[in-house]
Amino acid sequence: MASNQQTRVELKAIAAAAVRERLRQALPLTVERLNQRQADLIEDSDIEAFVGLNWLEWHGGGLRLTITGRNVCAQMTAAPASV
Repeated sequence: MASNQQTRVELKAIAAAAVRERLRQALPLTVERLNQRQADLIEDSDIEAFVGLNWLEWHGGGLRLTITGRNVCAQMTAAPASV
């Protein structure tokens, strides 16, 4: 029984990581849409998730990128390290 519960927890963690990665990949386009005043093209559930991750925040009735969100975007555009 404990093994079954552990498997469910692991599956939830994997699913959460996949959602987070999808959001990370979508953040630059989301920021572009916000800059172009096209927030209506962003899914409500994605907005809630970005706010929940502290990548976006509500400010004066609009959304803006947080420092954390800026760092995530910067990581996306940074050149890969040489090995």
